[in-house]
Amino acid sequence: MSDGHLFNNISLGGRGGTNPGQLRVHPGGILWKKQGGGKAVEVDKSDIVGVTWMKVPRTNQLGVRVKDGLYYKFTGFRDQDVTNLTNFFQHSCGINPEEKQLSVSGRNWGEVDLNGNMLTFLVGSKQAFEASLADVSQTQMQGKNDVILEFHVDDTTGANEKDSLMEISFHIPNSNTQFVGDENRPPAQVFRDKIMSMADVGAGGEEAVVTFEGIAILTPRGRYSVELHLSFLRLQGQANDFKIQYSSVVRLFLLPKSNQPHTFVVVTLDPPIRKGQTLYPHIVMQFETDYVVQSELSLSEELLNTKYKDKLEPSYKGLIHEVFTLILRGLSGAKVTKPGKFRSCQDGYAVKSSLKAEDGVLYPLEKSFFFLPKPPTLILHEEDEDFVLDKDDGGSPTDDSGEEESDASESGGEKEKPSKKESKKEPSASKASSSKKKPKDGDEDGSKKRKQKKKKDPNAPKRAMSGFMFFSQTEREVRFSCIHYCFSVYTFLY
Repeated sequence: MSDGHLFNNISLGGRGGTNPGQLRVHPGGILWKKQGGGKAVEVDKSDIVGVTWMKVPRTNQLGVRVKDGLYYKFTGFRDQDVTNLTNFFQHSCGINPEEKQLSVSGRNWGEVDLNGNMLTFLVGSKQAFEASLADVSQTQMQGKNDVILEFHVDDTTGANEKDSLMEISFHIPNSNTQFVGDENRPPAQVFRDKIMSMADVGAGGEEAVVTFEGIAILTPRGRYSVELHLSFLRLQGQANDFKIQYSSVVRLFLLPKSNQPHTFVVVTLDPPIRKGQTLYPHIVMQFETDYVVQSELSLSEELLNTKYKDKLEPSYKGLIHEVFTLILRGLSGAKVTKPGKFRSCQDGYAVKSSLKAEDGVLYPLEKSFFFLPKPPTLILHEEDEDFVLDKDDGGSPTDDSGEEESDASESGGEKEKPSKKESKKEPSASKASSSKKKPKDGDEDGSKKRKQKKKKDPNAPKRAMSGFMFFSQTEREVRFSCIHYCFSVYTFLY
């Protein structure tokens, strides 16, 4: 391709498992779309810091590091794809991909490389494994030489994979030369402090930035306290507690209800959260439209001026659904979709409709349709193969009065509507007549079939007699001979 390369069956790796999709590499950057719609990853050329290649079992892995510290891993490339993409990155993007080697020795001792928000464990200059520091929720010392990293318990992680990484422990002896310490501060403490500074964990990291109390959530149903943290949001209810990473938030929808004082805020997730055996890809929140709130963010000035510059403000005042959407968009980086130019006959943003047996409203958006509230269903225009608009007049499906009216108008007579009893009797009479005719037709067909039977050939060889029939016939002959003998003796005596 002159304008780039297109690859199918390319998987995006992460803590939530591997998701297959389609990858397009063009001079402007990289675009990956999940198979079947949903999550999409778009990286601009100017945001790419480095590109790496690694040989993994049965395939090749492409690693892309961006300015924000994120690291994307795409798996599923052939050997010839590596050569083509390497030349394309060099000539079109001006990037020289590096080659990494995977350690297969099985050793569990080596060196730790902290680059951006990635922790890489190296064994003899080869990579053994790597973990994202953005997923680290807490660090703690165990003794003087052990450091334990605990990862976020994300309710969306187990949607694709049964197992997920929960914690990992590092043993750093006092003789370590990479993290040099002293008598009061051993090397393990130096390693822990460096991870805390890069992962933004600790006492301040667990504190909620802002909390919204008593929010009505329709899916999953209940009233929850919504806490927005630096790297995740938490839904705390009386019976359920959900923790969702911002990396799982795909898009936000702000949809006002027609002629009602409520507004929907939908958080679309990929992968979805799980409650029992039920998956929830959309969290449907319902806010009062005219309710005004004032919120102060628990963030330091340093974070507001660096990481969240032009994204968040120290305080917000306004309608609750707008304040919630603005803060969540600033923390997660997700895009917000609002109703477009569509207006109904009642000047609303949606139309009443039903999905199977559930009644709700359908929002025609610019690039999709959204049915709410239950079950929340997002239909993208890209996935629509056919669109049929059918008008329901509300008439009876057995109403055939149109033909009778046309006959009456032609003859000049008055139009009379048939009664319900007559309309019900006519079909039954026709069924009875048809049922009476069927046996006659069946008899005629049966007689024809009987006439067409072929005569048996008397000289045709007979089938061999089975063992059961042979012994049964022998038993019948014995019984018949005994009866004949007794009858002859009785006749003689008589």
